[in-house]
Amino acid sequence: MSAIDAANQFIDIHGRRLAYRAIGDGQPIVLCTRFRGNLDCWDPAFLDALVAAGFRVITFDYSGLGLSTGTASYDPFVMVNDPRDLIEALGLREVVIGGWSLGGLVAQVLVALHPTHLSHAVLLGTTPPGPNVKPAEALFFATAGREVNDFEDEVILFFEPRSPESRAAARRSADRIAARTTDRSPPVPAEFARANLSGDPSAPIFPALPVLAALRATTLPILHIAGDHDIVFPVENWYALNQTLPTVQLLTYPSAGHGPHHQHPEASAQHIATFVRTTSRVVST
Repeated sequence: MSAIDAANQFIDIHGRRLAYRAIGDGQPIVLCTRFRGNLDCWDPAFLDALVAAGFRVITFDYSGLGLSTGTASYDPFVMVNDPRDLIEALGLREVVIGGWSLGGLVAQVLVALHPTHLSHAVLLGTTPPGPNVKPAEALFFATAGREVNDFEDEVILFFEPRSPESRAAARRSADRIAARTTDRSPPVPAEFARANLSGDPSAPIFPALPVLAALRATTLPILHIAGDHDIVFPVENWYALNQTLPTVQLLTYPSAGHGPHHQHPEASAQHIATFVRTTSRVVST
């Protein structure tokens, strides 16, 4: 079964119903989606490439959004309950927790607070906690808060508009995402998204210093995949933490933006598979 054909599944836990999809066999990788994201915002080529690399790929809708019930929140310390509960309910172990953009904040909180069943973390176009050396661009906030984002908006938000190759990759990715025409997840309401969108590019987006302390102490291997021109979460903020995060590896694609795994779906999946296969927790003796 490919990502385009994956069935919607549901699990009732702690008073709400979480919607999820699962494809493939092997080590589980649970993916937390982006701001305004739902089950249908992942590029099927990326998910299918992860399956081909030997993963069981699990995506889900956050509580109260998409096909999931419950109370919606964009607070990562609340959202973390969703992947934690899904992992427990499905009986998953040795989980690779993944997160894109806002989902990357959720994944980092999971690493900090609930690492028991995790083996690795994969972060996609997200930001580290704490103060940043480079702020987001105002263009992101103006674009991300629109009622509906058209193709040109998606190029701005997730790719590199100045690069013809990135623009071409954006078109291919959009066509793949649009290929699923049935059983789709409802969009995140624009008014909910806008209410959770800061208008100040200089404001700290993830001022979670306890999470930064946890990343500095963790033995969990962490991979961050980025584009060299991320409009909201500049990769420079990760490189500013060089030599302070003992398990973090950084991969940066040239002429790419906030959705590097959509511009390079197969390559990103292969990098993730190699990372998981060749790294493990550092165990003190």
